Amino acid sequence: MRVYVPLTLSALARAHEGGELGAASVTAYAVTPALREWYVSDDIEELEYAALSRAAASSLRLLAVDPAEARRRVVLAIDVADSAARTDPDHGMDPDSVGEVRLAGPLRLAKAAAVHADGEEAVKDVTAAAEALGAADQGDADARFVVDGAEDHELLWFATQEIPYLIAPTAEER
Repeated sequence: MRVYVPLTLSALARAHEGGELGAASVTAYAVTPALREWYVSDDIEELEYAALSRAAASSLRLLAVDPAEARRRVVLAIDVADSAARTDPDHGMDPDSVGEVRLAGPLRLAKAAAVHADGEEAVKDVTAAAEALGAADQGDADARFVVDGAEDHELLWFATQEIPYLIAPTAEER
């Protein structure tokens, strides 16, 4: 099963340095029965894109709570055994947790298939979205529009061999 783990650039850097991600438990997103029902699709690529998008939204939440973090959403795509991904039966069809799974950590970075991350052109919109997220959650339509602006940016695909270049600070972050 392919799962999508929401991260930040610094969390990806720590995983790269240590060769693994997470200690006891890792939250990720995957094509679960609830996600299939929610999106009413049989197209596996569409469903995996939906899981990736949910992980990107979760990455934005990580950025919102850490103003010092580089303003780029990051998602690690990693393959795990189907039995390794556990859903929370209490959440059912809760819109905030559709597709969410828990994985026993640590996850070896060597099992990663790819990294998805924002490009430089998204930084301004992701920064604004992270700042507006709290108001958007409270129902502010203008703030929701700002958050949706970040979601308009497609995450770029990076091979795992490109992680050192991805985590290197950009001129804007120095």
